[in-house]
Amino acid sequence: MVQPGDTLGKIANRFYGDSSKYTLIAEANHLQNPNQIQVGRELTIPDIAVTLPADGPSERDGQLITAEQLREIMPYAKEANINRFTPSLNSELPKFQINTPLRLAQFIAQIAVESASLNATSENLNYSAAGLRAVFGKYFPTDELAEQYARQPQKIANRVYANRMGNGDEASGEGWKYRGRGLIQLTGKSNYVACGTGIGKSLVTNPDSVSADADIAVQSCCWYWNSRKLNYYADQDDIKRITKLINGGYHGLDQRQAFLEKAKQVLMPNPVSNLP
Repeated sequence: MVQPGDTLGKIANRFYGDSSKYTLIAEANHLQNPNQIQVGRELTIPDIAVTLPADGPSERDGQLITAEQLREIMPYAKEANINRFTPSLNSELPKFQINTPLRLAQFIAQIAVESASLNATSENLNYSAAGLRAVFGKYFPTDELAEQYARQPQKIANRVYANRMGNGDEASGEGWKYRGRGLIQLTGKSNYVACGTGIGKSLVTNPDSVSADADIAVQSCCWYWNSRKLNYYADQDDIKRITKLINGGYHGLDQRQAFLEKAKQVLMPNPVSNLP
């Protein structure tokens, strides 16, 4: 959809990473005057899945992102995890229209932080008493209580996630059963139910599959991305809004911004930022 301040050049840069490709959009939408586009108009973006920058996603092998590109963006990712997730990212991202250089860069920047560079697909809740007081002070208001739970991840999860996000009480064990998993840390029974329905998998009965199965780890992440309409904000290059909708706040925003800039360098020949 055309936004205020858009030109065909800006739109081409947003989707292709190359403003000179505005002619493709003009031709596909039968625009005789490329300088006159109406705000709110839905435009057809032709060949979006295959018309990509030469030094961005690979045209030759049909991949959106290569192992080499992931390695360059996330130098601390383990080689085994790069190899594990590259095929899944390439097979699943196009199904969720995460298929333009800017959308891909924004997506990679978020999962790089949320999954600790693909190295963590299950939430680490192994907190000390001091850590519990600092991070989950609401649930551990005293040192004595924190000491009773310290270094017991299952017990911690059952307390801090009890009676919310569709989980039962602490005794139900659902806080641990539906703890954060996947590349964006899907958390809470209600999210497992909704995501499972969305991707056609029984995640409630097999929650471990969200971390154990690379395809499902990516699918759950993509489902969450689309459920928050994050492609729209990715097209606007709005990392703050994306971070807020994923994180609930702006935790790690500087780190996400750094990953985004690196992803743009790797995936886009002419990175754009702060589009109107």
